[in-house]
Amino acid sequence: MGTCVLMRISVVDVGSNTVRLMVADAEGGVPLPVHTAKWRLRLSEQVKPGGAVPEEAVERLVAAVEGASRTAARWGSSAPLAFATAVVRAAPNRREVLRTVRARTGVALCTLPGEVEAELTFLGARRWMGWRSGPLALLDIGGGSLEIAFGRGRLPDFVASLPLGAARLTHEFLDGGVDAPPPEQVRALRRRVRHQLRDVAARIRWEGPRTAVATSRTFQQLGRLCGAPPGRHGPFVERRMRCADLGEAADRLAALTAAERARLPGISAPRAAQSLAGAVVGHTAMKLTGLESVTLCPWAIREGVLLRHIEDGPAWWAEVTRHNDEATAAAPVPLRVASTSS
Repeated sequence: MGTCVLMRISVVDVGSNTVRLMVADAEGGVPLPVHTAKWRLRLSEQVKPGGAVPEEAVERLVAAVEGASRTAARWGSSAPLAFATAVVRAAPNRREVLRTVRARTGVALCTLPGEVEAELTFLGARRWMGWRSGPLALLDIGGGSLEIAFGRGRLPDFVASLPLGAARLTHEFLDGGVDAPPPEQVRALRRRVRHQLRDVAARIRWEGPRTAVATSRTFQQLGRLCGAPPGRHGPFVERRMRCADLGEAADRLAALTAAERARLPGISAPRAAQSLAGAVVGHTAMKLTGLESVTLCPWAIREGVLLRHIEDGPAWWAEVTRHNDEATAAAPVPLRVASTSS
């Protein structure tokens, strides 16, 4: 009788607000978490939409990725699968940032195209929801982008990545989100979201999903605001959010300052400023796609990355990230990243 070799793997996710590490055992084809950790960066507060990542932010990013790598090794994991989302992906100095992180930490940090992020998030949600969920629609609000996917199988048939992230829109339309915005700013924000979503929403309506899920920290906090059970009840408690409730929540958030929003159920202080933009995007997306409610799914892109690694082996990650490898290897490694003016 053969022995089962347990594989311990890890993933590092550099988001707009935090760097998150998940260490998991691949047992029976399922990533079972054994340790998680996070480091607060708040890149979205330091990087304007489409702007360069400033030197001081790169220094904090290097420290966080190095800490995540050491933690993963301490828990017995191989080198982490590390990626950065839209804030770094859209930065004009993206390649310099990736080269610097690689040179100083040994971690091959990469960025993924938004469509690949949507595909991996869909895989995580599909595995969590199971096959009985049928044709599945996915919404995921990040700091810099909104990912949408639809599919009937393991991977989606249709994906889209739109520049409708909560932090990005807060900078563009809501003056940073500290104060309660005037109504005309909120109306302008809604117009932008409707315009960007029009074609994608029509496709989702045409597909007629049986089940709809929402992932991301933004949706989790908005779901709690709309009455979903708190996180301390565990991941297996069903959490749903109705479109009508989210619309009411958006109106409520629009009348408050960031400090006042942070006192509401589910809304954390670091995300209070961008919670209104997230609510507007989520409500508009649900309304235009005809989704009366969504299930809040705890599995998302990190689980999707681990699942692809377990199911397809390391070759898929090498292929997905190859364009980043070529970019980072093509030029000499900079010692510092040039600072940007505010």
